[in-house]
Amino acid sequence: MAVPKRKTSKSRRDKRRSHHAITRTNVIEDKKSGEYRLSHHIDLKSGTYNGRKILDK
Repeated sequence: MAVPKRKTSKSRRDKRRSHHAITRTNVIEDKKSGEYRLSHHIDLKSGTYNGRKILDK
């Protein structure tokens, strides 16, 4: 079984964990309807994307 020869330093450990942070989702308020939605996604309430009607309700 492999065993580390030296203790991993706090600096080395933290460098490895630098990509483990949780990122926030990009939630924005729609300009026309005022509903919250993910950016670059269709507004399901109105069916619009980038000011154009995409979905018919």
